[in-house]
Amino acid sequence: MKNNAIKLFTALALALTLSNCGAPKVERVSETTVTDLSGRWNETDSRLTAEQITAELMDHAWYSTYASENGGKKPVLIVGLITNKSHEHIATETFSKDIEKAVINSGRMKLVQAGNMREEIRAERADQQNNASQSTMKKFGLENGADFMLQGTVNSIVDQNKKEKSVYYQIDLELTNIQTNEKVWIGDKKIKKLIK
Repeated sequence: MKNNAIKLFTALALALTLSNCGAPKVERVSETTVTDLSGRWNETDSRLTAEQITAELMDHAWYSTYASENGGKKPVLIVGLITNKSHEHIATETFSKDIEKAVINSGRMKLVQAGNMREEIRAERADQQNNASQSTMKKFGLENGADFMLQGTVNSIVDQNKKEKSVYYQIDLELTNIQTNEKVWIGDKKIKKLIK
């Protein structure tokens, strides 16, 4: 009986040791740490592109022109679709959120909700018409209308010879006046990576 218990304990210890041999080592790092592991689009590309392109957006002449023509009023923006046309999967929503955060944090523009989240808010407002008190119910028709829509694309070009590869990304964004359909700003960011 004692011998069987020792054999069972030894077998369990060996199984645990073998199962831990393949376990990955995980190290927590700052979210701003550059980690180019594969050469593909990553969170650093997303963050740096959003920061640079948003700074360019806010420093362009369209902003001062709008402010002077509208008595210093802050323009209202909506971030539309940023379409991934690259050769790889890119989560464009994280990129869009980085842009929205930079716009809000600037304090120079207002941002309105877009897409599915806007529809969820409208559904809640509709539900309040029947289920909330008159004093707390939010009314229809009082949303801020956007003055401008920001849209764009992410494209890539890959050049490869044997094991060496060059990946080029071009992110193009356009700001359009919703009333006039006039493009008031076009910005881009280019990233090139050499993978050996």
